[in-house]
Amino acid sequence: MSKPPRGFEQSEFESRTERAQQLMRTDEIDAMLLTTEAQVRYFSGFLTQFWQSPTRPWFLLVPLMGKPIAVIPSIGVAGMQQSWIDDIRSWSSPQPQDDGISLLLSTIAELPRRFGRLGMTLGNESYLRMPARDYRNLETELTGLELVDCAELMLKLCSKKSAAEVEKIRYVCELASDSFNALPGFAGIGQSEREILCSMRKDLLDRGADHTPYIVSASGQDGYGDIIMGPTDRILEDGDVLIIDTGSVYDGYFCDFDRNYAFGHASDKTCKAYETVFRSTDAGFAAARPGATTTDVWQAMWSILEAAGARDNDVGRMGHGLGSQLTEWPSLTANDHTTLEAGMVITLEPGMEFEPGKLMVHEENILITESGAEMLTKRAPVEMPVIT
Repeated sequence: MSKPPRGFEQSEFESRTERAQQLMRTDEIDAMLLTTEAQVRYFSGFLTQFWQSPTRPWFLLVPLMGKPIAVIPSIGVAGMQQSWIDDIRSWSSPQPQDDGISLLLSTIAELPRRFGRLGMTLGNESYLRMPARDYRNLETELTGLELVDCAELMLKLCSKKSAAEVEKIRYVCELASDSFNALPGFAGIGQSEREILCSMRKDLLDRGADHTPYIVSASGQDGYGDIIMGPTDRILEDGDVLIIDTGSVYDGYFCDFDRNYAFGHASDKTCKAYETVFRSTDAGFAAARPGATTTDVWQAMWSILEAAGARDNDVGRMGHGLGSQLTEWPSLTANDHTTLEAGMVITLEPGMEFEPGKLMVHEENILITESGAEMLTKRAPVEMPVIT
């Protein structure tokens, strides 16, 4: 597919803000105070690598009416001026004794008040990207406003992707799929996990990924024991299985999926485990449609694994939301029960321990459509690839 244009039209941010304000009215919230990279970028389009520096706090206010207001360190003003945000207030940072808090408080004081409630993401899948001391000061100094949790509001808002967002995710899924398909050409027995992943990272960049902040691996005879700790310097030998899981990025949007490879040969038990998680993914894909729940999809996948002898899923879930963050809400678990809607992008990630200390995990990325589901990744081979 052709490379999607970078950034978004202003109408995209206007639509996001209007949708947020509708939810804010329902939840009786006068404004939302947002502090994380993903939240600020969602409403402004402010995309910078400078978030890697933890020194300075950044604030974005989404009022009940009108455009968002940026309260940011002066070092970011020039960049924010390139966005659709026109009310940009700044201070010279770092100033540990008052790093923007007095400016933030004065800005909040100017906002109209209808409900007397200021929302911050304080609940599930959220964190404060500001000093805890400053948050406590904010609580103390706010006058006539109750701080309330708006994490659920933001999770629901961001879970439904626009067509432009989906195209960015689709693009990075396809280029990562192509890199996985090309891997047998640059990986082989005698190489280490680290060497193979270094080659794949380069390949992903050559194909058009902006960067690959998440690329992990694990390997072992007939299977592997974990899926988050590598790469290591372990050398691949005949009979080994290698899993690689990548979260690569294009224009701020992630893919997140894995592929399994056997080296030299694949044993019967390895092939059976691979076939099981492949069928489990198919079952999840068939169950993923508007109106179904995350738990319906989980149960469809788990029924295949359980029938094959799996006793538990130690990972805790078998998929999750995906977008401007590597993992987003919701989670595919036995008790999540989130209703799927058209526009959601999720992962299907069934896994099983088929022998003590031996795992097999498979992951694909899909889009929920009005009529069912669409595969965004290029489907893994039906049979485990063998690299000779």
